Amino acid sequence: MFTIIQAAGWPIWPLIACSVLAVALVMERFASLRDSNVAPPKLTDEAVTVSQTSLPSADIVLQLEQNSVLGRVLASGLRALTLNPRLSEQDLRATFEGAGREAAHELERYLSALATIASAAPLLGLLGTVIGMIEIFGSQGGTAGSVTGAGNPAQLAQGIAIALYNTAFGLIVAIPALIFWRYFRGRVDGHLLRMELAAERFSRHLNTLRHPS
Repeated sequence: MFTIIQAAGWPIWPLIACSVLAVALVMERFASLRDSNVAPPKLTDEAVTVSQTSLPSADIVLQLEQNSVLGRVLASGLRALTLNPRLSEQDLRATFEGAGREAAHELERYLSALATIASAAPLLGLLGTVIGMIEIFGSQGGTAGSVTGAGNPAQLAQGIAIALYNTAFGLIVAIPALIFWRYFRGRVDGHLLRMELAAERFSRHLNTLRHPS
């Protein structure tokens, strides 16, 4: 591996840095976007149960808030009603929407960086290719006055290695980064949809709790 890095020349180092960063981002997103961290399946049912007859205590709201991202969204509605029991239905929905926007921002964290790596890696590989081509042309002009004009074989081989290794490594970094970006984008969209439906259900529950029929 080190021999390949040496043959690829200095242009490969930015690509190595991108690959290390991409791996770190993918691992972080896998850990952060687990269902248990974002929207546990039964959390909404549990929140409805603990607030079936009245608003829960501050300790229960705090536990809900610390449970997951969805827990923070649901807890925001409970805190708003605790502070202002006369809160209108429209204001309660606005509270959930504001918490939902914060949650969306948190779930989308680092996705733009991963997308940037997917876009920049081929360009960095192309930069290495151009530098390799410069090495190749330099080898052809390195024997001015030579009868054969054969150039410098070592420099020619080095230029070819730089061009090919950097092109390949740029694609090796970009393709998985793009795949994982699309995968995480889909997971985030799915989480946001489930959280929106859960917040809508919980909002109706809280309004029923305040105005029983």
